[in-house]
Amino acid sequence: MKRERLTLSSMRLTTLCVLASALLPSLSRAQAPVFVISTEESSLTFYVKANVSLTGKFDQWDATLTYPSTDATAGVLAIKIPADSVNTGSGMKNGKLKDKDFFDVKEYPVITFVSKKVVQTGPNTFEVQGDFTIRGVSKPQSLSLTLSGGKGLGSGEIKGTMAFDRKDYGMTHNIPLMKVADRVEVTADLKVKRVSGPPLVFKE
Repeated sequence: MKRERLTLSSMRLTTLCVLASALLPSLSRAQAPVFVISTEESSLTFYVKANVSLTGKFDQWDATLTYPSTDATAGVLAIKIPADSVNTGSGMKNGKLKDKDFFDVKEYPVITFVSKKVVQTGPNTFEVQGDFTIRGVSKPQSLSLTLSGGKGLGSGEIKGTMAFDRKDYGMTHNIPLMKVADRVEVTADLKVKRVSGPPLVFKE
């Protein structure tokens, strides 16, 4: 009889543990906001000082903004860009940027940025530190972000800027008939919408 009671108690405990493990992830997800970034309404552009204008954008890319909690600094921003989607409006410039002297798209088809730490620097501004990878070379870079559209980003806009030295990533050549600066300035204009979960909590 005692053995039967122990067995029954063990079965009940096991059942409760299984139910708890099934419910807790759902509860956790419900407590965290979920965001989507509309690439159709957003843009990634770049500018390099040169004796001939060198500006462009990427026609294809994907970005995610993931939050495990409502803490505004807990988010992870990840951007993935097919390097051969670069578009300067010039076939010659596009071809050179895709070549081995620059992006080397055949060998390294993807450019990425993945945030590692977010620091709130003002009511609506953040410094996002992360790993930026081009041509298989990853280096720490900082993305300065400004939010608009209201606290919690029910829907709104994130504008970010980042600058890096192209030579740090092995891009040491120039484009024929062009003198190109080493500094590259990148601008991200992201349209963001919270589709579920509570709003973010910001530091005042």
